[in-house]
Amino acid sequence: MLEDLPYPPIHVVCDHGYASHRFRESLWSRGSCPVIPPRKNDPEFACPKWAYRYRHLVENLWARLKEWRAVAIRYEKTAASSLPVILIATTADHIKV
Repeated sequence: MLEDLPYPPIHVVCDHGYASHRFRESLWSRGSCPVIPPRKNDPEFACPKWAYRYRHLVENLWARLKEWRAVAIRYEKTAASSLPVILIATTADHIKV
């Protein structure tokens, strides 16, 4: 999805699942700063403190989205079919909040 954006975002906030060196390198090569917590055995990565403080919002959003069974179990296996389910769940969550 990041490749489809018209311009690279300044910061990309992710949860623990994206804490790999290859993903971080791909973000750096696009000109984005990854805001991803390191694994236990990884060194600390430099990122702005204000951006890291708001990372919990991403974690909370995915926790709420996983209440939807279709999102949690990933019935749709392709990105083209799972994106509409995530968008519907996000919209319903936004309306609920």
